[in-house]
Amino acid sequence: MEQPRAAARLQIVLGHLGRPSAGAVVAHPTTGTISSASFHPQQFQYTLDNNVLTLEQRKFYEENGFLVIKNLVPDADIQRFRNEFEKICRKEVKPLGLIVMRDVTISKSEYAPSEKMTTKVQDFQEDKELFRYCTLPEILKYVECFTGPNIMAMHTMLINKPPDSGKKTSRHPLHQDLHYFPFRPSNLIVCAWTAMEHIDRNNGCLVVLPGTHKGSLKPHDYPKWEGGVNKMFHGIQDYEENNARVHLVMEKGDTVFFHPLLIHGSGQNKTQGFRKAISCHFASADCHYIDVKGTSQENIEKEVVGIANKFHGAENSTDLKDIWMFRARLVKGERTNL
Repeated sequence: MEQPRAAARLQIVLGHLGRPSAGAVVAHPTTGTISSASFHPQQFQYTLDNNVLTLEQRKFYEENGFLVIKNLVPDADIQRFRNEFEKICRKEVKPLGLIVMRDVTISKSEYAPSEKMTTKVQDFQEDKELFRYCTLPEILKYVECFTGPNIMAMHTMLINKPPDSGKKTSRHPLHQDLHYFPFRPSNLIVCAWTAMEHIDRNNGCLVVLPGTHKGSLKPHDYPKWEGGVNKMFHGIQDYEENNARVHLVMEKGDTVFFHPLLIHGSGQNKTQGFRKAISCHFASADCHYIDVKGTSQENIEKEVVGIANKFHGAENSTDLKDIWMFRARLVKGERTNL
């Protein structure tokens, strides 16, 4: 009896979200519900007052840690990103610093260079066509609601989730993005994640645990999955399994903005197609770098630095701050700390 009531409450909340131009969240609860609590303006911690978000949208993000804006990125832009990704897969373009990743089950396959070999490209800050995503006015308009006017693009990805091989390696374990970031404060960081096609539970949509952005950063490490785990796919080692989960069903161009402490992941791709999304983590230029040595983030620092040194042919010459400073690009306003 409680589940239908929870779903009904969710539909009421979603029906009140957003202006017609912005749209509302489309989400399917699997357990529990999400809420849009009552706030006074002085109580806002996670959003800034710039007259872009409606009061209901601000309340929703404050309480839940994410917000979906419908139909934000035009089809024409998404097609351009898709075309550039295909060129990268065919090795027709090789942007400086770009990291091309493969699923653990196909990394030693004999596919010719194509999208079948590539499950993710990241650090595309030197690819002018893909980096356009990070400078789209439609995206930055909303990013500024979380970071303020001085905006840095910190981490870029185009994800090409492959059909699962049967070993469930296309899953991404539940995690918090802040685990990977040596900069703070977390409340001035936001991810923009745009669906490049229809995404649902069949092809591995995002799943979020609403409200978990209010907690602290939890220890992460590789999950003990029998089929194997992809490189740097760390997951939370302990979390409340009874937390409400919301699966984000999205259409092409829909964009979710979420807090770096929000616990989220994605399921396996049960279809025969590749599920694509493009994303960027943005931060206020007023953020500052921290030393993660001696913290729960030390394990990812060692791994990232090791990969970077191998990639660049260096030996113990790089630290985590160097890597992030190389990635970071000013996209709006003035550069201050980062």
